[in-house]
Amino acid sequence: MEFNVRRLAADAGTFLSRAVQFTEEKLGQAERTELDAHLETLLIRAESTKHHTEKIMKQTEVVLQPNPNVRMEEFLYEMLDKKIPTRANNHELLGECMIDSGHEFGPGTAYGSALIKCGETEKLLGSAEKELIQSSAINFLTPLRNFIEGDYKTLLRERKLLQNKRLDLDAAKNRLKKARVADARSAELNSTPPLGEEYVAHFSYMLSFLHVRWLKAETELRIAQSEFDRQAEITRLLLEGISSTHAHHLRCLNDFVDAQTAYYAQGYQYIVNLQKQLGSFPSTFSSNNNQPGGSSSASISVPTVPVAASLPAPPPSQASPALNELRSTSGTRKARVLYDYDADSSSELSLLADEVITVTSVPGMDSDWLMGQRGNQKGKVPITYLELLN
Repeated sequence: MEFNVRRLAADAGTFLSRAVQFTEEKLGQAERTELDAHLETLLIRAESTKHHTEKIMKQTEVVLQPNPNVRMEEFLYEMLDKKIPTRANNHELLGECMIDSGHEFGPGTAYGSALIKCGETEKLLGSAEKELIQSSAINFLTPLRNFIEGDYKTLLRERKLLQNKRLDLDAAKNRLKKARVADARSAELNSTPPLGEEYVAHFSYMLSFLHVRWLKAETELRIAQSEFDRQAEITRLLLEGISSTHAHHLRCLNDFVDAQTAYYAQGYQYIVNLQKQLGSFPSTFSSNNNQPGGSSSASISVPTVPVAASLPAPPPSQASPALNELRSTSGTRKARVLYDYDADSSSELSLLADEVITVTSVPGMDSDWLMGQRGNQKGKVPITYLELLN
């Protein structure tokens, strides 16, 4: 018990000495030992790494989970050390909705079957998104979080210990400075003649006391300097490890990019396959050619797989008697569109499979084209995409 009390008293004295030294430094009444420039640079670099790592983590979590309520819920489950409940993401919910609607409209209908296929693709996209989130959390977010909650906290403890050792060193320097001043004053008094034997005895005792105090202050300063240098070296080694942390985070970043590459490649493949499947369905919707040529149709170019390029060319018999009659009379005729066609210029007319348009033969026009009309829209259409009706 006696040892604990003495230890507590010593710790209290050390804490008080540090507090006094810190206060005097803030008030400009005491000098402080400055760290070397290299160590200061390493400290600034470590703080910058921690700051930007936290920002990257936060924004990555926003990208992977845009819903802030879900992020907060997952954070609470993590804090309570409980398993996060499995939930369907937005793609999977949309897929379920489309599949249910497709079965309601009838899988045998074109619209119902298309809804079912779209729903299945949306569920595949949802599964791919879950894989991206899981892979990113393991290979990217977890290493960054381990740095913030592990390595950087260790670095902060050593830095705080270095700060305490610096305060102890500066306090020891101040005590030695005061002891030297007192010793110098006692030396001056010693040069004056004594007033009596009793005075000489007391004066000799005071000189011995001041000399012992001066020697003790020197010893404390050497110990404080040694502990400060040792702690500065430990802190420097830890700070230089930030370079290894950057190299590790670079590897994690490559893993994150690989996960995104796989995710977007899967999504693109799923959509391309869906596009091919939908290209075989008849469509009864009106065309979007009533929009001005320079509006939304020229906004974003998305890579697509041309469906018509893989379709077989119609037999030549479709463009013989009826077409010759149309050209000889220069009249109009109804025609059914066989395949979708996207206009290459403003002089052409885009077509949708199974729609019926009016066609006319214009003198001087290329033999592979006719003039098509849908309502107020006119434009050239390729003969190979049409079936003339009687």
